[in-house]
Amino acid sequence: MNKIREPFFLMSKRESIEPWKAWSIRIAAVLLSLIVCAVVIVALTGLNPVEVYRGIFDGAVGTKRRAWMTVRDTLVLLCIAVGITPAFKMRFWNIGAEGQVLIGGVASAAMMIHLGNTLPPLVLFPLMLLGSAAAAMAWAFIPALFKAFWNTNETLFTLMMNYVAMQAVTFGIIFWENPKGSNSVGTINSSTKGGWLPRLFDMEYGWNLVIVLALTAAMFIYLKYSKHGYEISVVGESENTARYAGINVKRVILRTMALSGALCGIAGFIIVSGASHTISTSTAGGRGFTAIIVSWLSKFNTFAMILVSFFLVFMQKGAGQIASQFNLNENASDVITGIILFFILGCEFFIDYQVKIRGRKHPLADREE
Repeated sequence: MNKIREPFFLMSKRESIEPWKAWSIRIAAVLLSLIVCAVVIVALTGLNPVEVYRGIFDGAVGTKRRAWMTVRDTLVLLCIAVGITPAFKMRFWNIGAEGQVLIGGVASAAMMIHLGNTLPPLVLFPLMLLGSAAAAMAWAFIPALFKAFWNTNETLFTLMMNYVAMQAVTFGIIFWENPKGSNSVGTINSSTKGGWLPRLFDMEYGWNLVIVLALTAAMFIYLKYSKHGYEISVVGESENTARYAGINVKRVILRTMALSGALCGIAGFIIVSGASHTISTSTAGGRGFTAIIVSWLSKFNTFAMILVSFFLVFMQKGAGQIASQFNLNENASDVITGIILFFILGCEFFIDYQVKIRGRKHPLADREE
C-alpha cells in the first residue's frame, strides 16, 4: 500500500490581490522587521532600540537643514530610479546609470564654467538641462545600439561604460582644476553663483522638487497609458511576441535606452546645478546602483518609488547620527537597513503567492495502488 503524502504547505500563484491586502502585508513586514532589528540592537550593542530609532530619525529630519538634505538626496535618487525604470521594464539591464549621471553632470559643469557668467538664466538653465540630457542620451545609446544589432551583453557593456565615464570626468578635472594642483574642480562660480539653480517658492531645492516630481508623473503616464509604454511591456515579456505583433524591437530598444539615459543625465544636472555645484568622479555616489533596488521594490511604479527612495535616504542619513551619538560604526545602520529590506523584499512573495496550511486530506491520500 502506497500513500501519497500531502505537503504541509500548499503554495499557488495569485491571479490578483486587492491593493489594501497587499499594503497590509507590506506594513506587517515593516513592523516585524523593526521588532527583529530591536532584538539585534539589544543583542549586539545592549542599547535601547527606541533610542537608536530616535537617533536615526533625528539624523535624517531632526532639523530643518537635515530634512532638506534628506529631501535633496531623495529627489536625486528618485530621478535616477525613474530614469532606469523604462529600460528595466523592457528587461534591458541598464547597470550604467552611474556613468550616465556622470556624463550629464560633466556636461552641466562645462556649461556652468564656460557659459554660467555670460548667458541669462532663462537661456542658461534650459540649455544646461537639455545639454545634460542629450549628452547622457548619446552615452546610453551606444550600448543600446550594440544590443539591438549585435545582441551584446548589455549588463557588462553598461557596467564597463561607468568606468569610461569616470575617466571622462577625470579628464575634465585636469582642465578645470580650481585651485590649480588641487586635483578637484572646487565649487563652480562660488562668487557669482552662475549656473546655480535658484530658490523656488522660498525653498532651496524648489526647482529640484518641481523637475523630479514632474518627471515622476510623466513617466508613470508614459509607461501606463502611452503606446510606447505598451511596446516596452510587450518587448519585456517576450521579444518574439513583440515581433509577431508587428513591433520593431530594435527601435524600441534604442528609443527606450535613449530616454533612460536622458533622464539619468537630468539627474546629473540636478546634482551639479541644483545641489553640489561641482563635479567629481564621486558625483553619482553609487546612487545608480541603489536606484535599481528602488525601481524593483516599487515594481516599476514611479509614485511608489517616492516612498522607497525616501526610506533608503532616510536610513542612510540616520547612519551618521547613530554613529556619533552612540559611538557605533556606521555599518550598524546598514545592518538595520538590510534587515528591513530583507523583510520588504520577502513580503513580495506572499503578495505574489498564496500559502495555505494543509487541511483536509488529499483525495488520493491513503489510496491503495
